[in-house]
Amino acid sequence: MRYDLTSLDLFLTVAEERNLTRAARLRHLAVSAVSKRVSELEQQAGAPLLVRNARGVELTPAGQSMVFYARQLRQTLDVLANELGDYATGVKGHVHIHAITSALSQFLPGDIARFARLYPQIKFDIEEQVGSAVVRAVAEGRAELGIIAQQTPAQGLETAPYRSDELIVLIPAGHPLEGRRQVTFAQALDYELVGAHQDSSVYRLLASEAQRLDKPLRLRVRISSFDCMCRMVSAGLGLAVMPRSVATPYLRSHKLKTLGLQEPWAHRSLLLVYRKYDAASPTLKTLIDSLQPEPE
Repeated sequence: MRYDLTSLDLFLTVAEERNLTRAARLRHLAVSAVSKRVSELEQQAGAPLLVRNARGVELTPAGQSMVFYARQLRQTLDVLANELGDYATGVKGHVHIHAITSALSQFLPGDIARFARLYPQIKFDIEEQVGSAVVRAVAEGRAELGIIAQQTPAQGLETAPYRSDELIVLIPAGHPLEGRRQVTFAQALDYELVGAHQDSSVYRLLASEAQRLDKPLRLRVRISSFDCMCRMVSAGLGLAVMPRSVATPYLRSHKLKTLGLQEPWAHRSLLLVYRKYDAASPTLKTLIDSLQPEPE
């Protein structure tokens, strides 16, 4: 069954206006021409799409279904036009990425830089979000690709391995734990903490483990930026749990020290999340493939 795109677009105008005369005026056509197009669609569908009355038209159940799929088709064609427009101007794609702070602070800038050297005509929009917001953005189509920690539920999205990181305890010079090389999380909980944002994957992990240990998570300061967390720890406002590679650049300049965290969950996996790999654009598939670790 082949539907004419012009007829479908015209039918959407009729459905939006609920009036053949107004739709004809908007599309600069005769009413009879509009009516003929609608009748042809009804013949193809095998069911009436409109109920005509003195005040205009109303959609039948079949007409409502036609509107739903015609709108989806229009959106797909708009995406197609934009994508092909990018190719026509020499740009080979545009990818929207939402990622958690851990990925942005450690791995993604270098990975995108390497990818951009191979594919210099691809554009990126990258946003920092907490894990749950990353998942929502991908599920709702506001981002084609997301990066989350493995503890964040993917809500039915497809996932692939990205990177792994190690959480450590960051302390200021002169802290009572300074003489140790490693601590358990229970030992760290004896002190006040500088914590991440409440919806962040690190905070949710720490809150869950503190509850399991039946010990309070005593947050003196809560702040979203790892950079600011390091500065707060340096100022003596508490210790912090964060990825090792994030803390490393601040150790000397801020007189900070790291302690190993003796917990199996301190070694985390970060995941790529997307809707359907098989339905992804060639540009997105190439990016997903490039971001995954090499098989061992």
